[in-house]
Amino acid sequence: MHEDVERCVRAVQSKDARFDGWFYTGVVTTGIYCRPSCPAVPPKPENMRFYPSAAAAQQAGFRACKRCRPDASPGSPEWNHRADVVARAMRLIAEGVVDREGVPGLAARLGYSTRQIERQLSAELGAGPLALARAQRAQTARLLIETSALPMSEVAFAAGFASIRAFNDTVREVFALTPTELRDRVAKGRPPAGSGTLSLRLPFRAPLCPDNLFGHLAATAVPGVEEWRDGAYRRTMRLPHGHAVVALCPHPDHVACALTLTDLRDLTTAISRCRRLLDLDADPTAVDDLLRADPVLAPLVDKAPGRRVPRTVDPAEFAVRAVLGQQVSTAAARTHAARLVVAHGEPVTDPGTGLAAPDHGHGGLTHLFPTAAALAETDPLTLAFPRTRRATFAALATALAAGEIDLGAGGDWDEARAKLGALPGIGPWTIETIAMRALGDPDAFVPTDLGVRAAAHELGLPSTPAALTRRAAAWRPWRAYAVQYLWATGDHAINRLPAA
Repeated sequence: MHEDVERCVRAVQSKDARFDGWFYTGVVTTGIYCRPSCPAVPPKPENMRFYPSAAAAQQAGFRACKRCRPDASPGSPEWNHRADVVARAMRLIAEGVVDREGVPGLAARLGYSTRQIERQLSAELGAGPLALARAQRAQTARLLIETSALPMSEVAFAAGFASIRAFNDTVREVFALTPTELRDRVAKGRPPAGSGTLSLRLPFRAPLCPDNLFGHLAATAVPGVEEWRDGAYRRTMRLPHGHAVVALCPHPDHVACALTLTDLRDLTTAISRCRRLLDLDADPTAVDDLLRADPVLAPLVDKAPGRRVPRTVDPAEFAVRAVLGQQVSTAAARTHAARLVVAHGEPVTDPGTGLAAPDHGHGGLTHLFPTAAALAETDPLTLAFPRTRRATFAALATALAAGEIDLGAGGDWDEARAKLGALPGIGPWTIETIAMRALGDPDAFVPTDLGVRAAAHELGLPSTPAALTRRAAAWRPWRAYAVQYLWATGDHAINRLPAA
């Protein structure tokens, strides 16, 4: 979009927050770059320069605006709905892969050469993987500087910098302030959090309908791993360097996030997974405008616009849970999953970190969800499933543990579908459910789902899978969001926030 100068100028002049994250504006007279919705007086059009990423603006010599904090804007929705190599690379960079494995590790995960990855990212984003990762490190550093009491040396290490000098130079270059000056700008009376506990605000593009998003997560929560407490969805997460407990609470203009990490190096990955879980980088205007064009869906969209697709922090976990949920009720699926957690999950201590009432003491989280490797070693005969589902469970766990199926942020959606379909007992409903919530495909569609078919019948849409799929062609590429609106017609706990 940054190449459409006239459109970008109009967005900046109208301070349109819908375009935050789509592009960044460099102002040649001040040397700063901003998000489109920056509250400052818009510069003259001839003084504007537009960039596809914060990293590209930084490479061009611009520093981040202190008022609009462009590094904290929602991410580009492009990386949500695309499955090409650039989108997959951006999702992996957000997961911290470059910091942990370097550019060669990123390229290896994508099946391309380092040179090919660098060339494709530079062509589309104006910056290579190292510059993009550096911009992300700068944002992580700012979060730790402003929200924690950690010594600066620990901030530098946790943010992924190789040296204190690189940390200091980057912060000064990007924010035009030293790390100490950044911390001093934190409002008085707002003491920073202690080591390992952070309180963050996760931005999103309005509107956001929290009912189905948090309602779905709460209604399907696996005891011990997830819970709804004090008005927040809480869960445990397994991360590259340790584990975390997160509490997420919806607000009108942000999602409050309380993170307790065992290793602060996992901050970037944890934030990325929370944003992905809640689909916070979606473009609800684009989605709703297309779905509203269908006269059947228009009233549903107008009633509660901004529905997101509830996703997952662990794709392998969700795939296992999708198999557990085959042809059983939500309650039964939760019971099966809870038994696996107790038998094979890793015990953790819940610090009780919350948002509405952080002093209530320990919460109800007790375990991390079992790894695929642990589940692959499970004796199928101990599972209270039908024989065919035991075989499906074992085949899936074995394939995931062996790395034969990649459901991660950098995975190929078509390849994952094909490999899932080759396993015994995994049909279209399971494949598309995993594609929707684990892979993050915004066009995944489940025409055989009972809730979808019931909604279709009630709305006068075709109710047979083949006919409904043909009718739903007009909803592409946002059929996963259409599913959320169809589900919302039913009286089910997944459609509403739990009682406080």
